[in-house]
Amino acid sequence: MASINLIESFQDFKDAENIDRPTLMKVLEDVFKTLLRKKYGSDENFDVIVNTEKGDLEIIHRRTIVENGQVENPVAEIAYSDATKIEPDFEVGEELFQEVDILDFGRRAILAAKQTLASRISDLKKNSLVKKYADRVGEIISAEVYQVWKKEVLLLDEDGNELIIPKSEQIPSDYFKKGENIKAVVKKVELKNNSPVIILSRTHPSFLAKLLEIEVPEIFDGLIVIRKIVREPGERAKVAVESYDDRIDPVGACVGMKGSRIHGIVRELKNENIDVINWTNNTQLLIQRALTPAKVSFMEIDTERKHANVYLKPDQVSLAIGRRGVNIKLACELAGYEIDVFRDDENQTEEFDIDLDEFADEIDTWVIDELKRIGCDTARSVLDLTTEELERRTDLEKETIEALRKVLEEEFQKG
Repeated sequence: MASINLIESFQDFKDAENIDRPTLMKVLEDVFKTLLRKKYGSDENFDVIVNTEKGDLEIIHRRTIVENGQVENPVAEIAYSDATKIEPDFEVGEELFQEVDILDFGRRAILAAKQTLASRISDLKKNSLVKKYADRVGEIISAEVYQVWKKEVLLLDEDGNELIIPKSEQIPSDYFKKGENIKAVVKKVELKNNSPVIILSRTHPSFLAKLLEIEVPEIFDGLIVIRKIVREPGERAKVAVESYDDRIDPVGACVGMKGSRIHGIVRELKNENIDVINWTNNTQLLIQRALTPAKVSFMEIDTERKHANVYLKPDQVSLAIGRRGVNIKLACELAGYEIDVFRDDENQTEEFDIDLDEFADEIDTWVIDELKRIGCDTARSVLDLTTEELERRTDLEKETIEALRKVLEEEFQKG
């Protein structure tokens, strides 16, 4: 008979390693039994034998040999004279097993079976892929970059399945090259046009959570639990942790000796600053810790409105706000409170202050903008910081800082 090697779909079968063999056999059997029912009206007297290793298939027709002229059902019975033409030694009452030539079904029927088979295999692969990744949502996987596009990056897993990282799920400073392996967390599995789309993410909090789980055995073992993670991907993250063992310092365990555990994660996240803090149910203490690295002087909390007014020393204000306001934004998310920051001028003499914009004629606009960036928007807020501190926290040179301090000091001396 003609081997079903002529149906290329068998090759798909052999390649579909993630589909279990019994399922594959059942699909092949179903497809060809459908052919048999169309041709013979029934498939009861036929055995479909599949060999997925070789990529071929046999169909055996079983019939009982009856006396000549006694055939009532040609599908189930065969006349003695016809049986002896096949094999002279046959006797009435015996069963005759005869192989069916696939070509007997006709070209059109074979083509229809081929299409049905390909469609069923495709559906099986899709369902298998959806199940595989639906079970892995929240897990970190490593995949190879296959194609880099403007709005997304296409990756291939170890089985050659296509995965996607949209631009929105990439860290802003991520730069991928074809062929490199990258880590990401499985965010979700979608169906688009009946095809599975596996979305990965490097910006989701769960990516950082899983990286910590890998690096910190105490988290993996459940001795330390991550209460909350908030992130501004590539910029800053805040992780609130709690220990179930009083002997374990959760922050120290996460950071590691000399930062050994956290450094690898920071590199993976493109130098994202990670603040690890102790979780607490004390709202005031949580807000205070959430504003790390700034040191809070005191605060006023409105629990009903979930609002906090936080007062800090002048040199701590810019630290609390952070670059582009990221630190205070994350602190609000972590604590679940709206936080407003104020200068604690309690120990300052009640002297007038001047807005930096008033010095636009004497100080370049870009210098004023740089000072505002670190939270200094008045003359006194600048003078409250040392030259060294201003030099460290801004992009201004020492000579520029000294010159602008002189301008600001002269203004107060006039008064």
